Amino acid sequence: MANNQLIIIIITILLPLAFLASATTHEALAKQNKTATVVIEGKVYCQSCKYFGSWSLTDAEPIPAAKVSVICKNHKKRVSYYNAFETDKNGYFYAELKDFKMTHYLLDHPLHACHVKLVSSPLQSCNLLSNVNNGINGSPLRYENKVVFGKNYEAVVYASGPLAFRPTNCDPETTH
Repeated sequence: MANNQLIIIIITILLPLAFLASATTHEALAKQNKTATVVIEGKVYCQSCKYFGSWSLTDAEPIPAAKVSVICKNHKKRVSYYNAFETDKNGYFYAELKDFKMTHYLLDHPLHACHVKLVSSPLQSCNLLSNVNNGINGSPLRYENKVVFGKNYEAVVYASGPLAFRPTNCDPETTH
């Protein structure tokens, strides 16, 4: 009889613990399968002739199919990631940095390691590079506390720019 009571006590204690361990293992596996990705978003514009020579984007128009590049360098100043991305019809780009790796969790962090640069504009009338928000030198990223969640997907979103090309021909009377 004492053996039966001991078996019942052991089962009542161990069964919930086994269930809890199984649930925790399942959650851990689900977290392992979730992909964490870095994303950079921004917009590309054609700067108005009226504000040529400044960083103002007043009256600027978005450029569809403009190209920007994302360049990341590791803590040894070597390029660790490079890719070009194209804007949509509203001049917006969503650059998902697939295969981006950090060898040092702090020094190679995207906020410090990555920059966005202008590459090309499809508009013949607006295809000169400008350094608005460091579009030529490399626009630094901003963290705006934005995370996108999906099933088995999590993306930390950083912002860049806005960046701008400038018009090729501006009438001297329309500039400042």
